[in-house]
Amino acid sequence: MHRPSVDDMINGKVSKYSLVIAVAKRAREIAADFDDGYVHDEKPVIIATEEFKDHKYAILEPDEDE
Repeated sequence: MHRPSVDDMINGKVSKYSLVIAVAKRAREIAADFDDGYVHDEKPVIIATEEFKDHKYAILEPDEDE
C-alpha cells in the first residue's frame, strides 16, 4: 500500500488540521454505509484517505478575514 503525502493532498490550500477533520468525517460516513453486517477488506479511514488523495472531495475553509 502506498502512503500518500499529506503535502500532495492539501496542495498548500488548506491546513493539515482541516485535512484530518475532513478525512475523519468522511470515514465516519463510509463506516455508516458499511453497517450492512458484511466484513469489508478496507478500513474506512484508508478509503477516505484515498478519496481525498484522488481529489474526489474538496475541503472548504472560511476566509481568515471574516
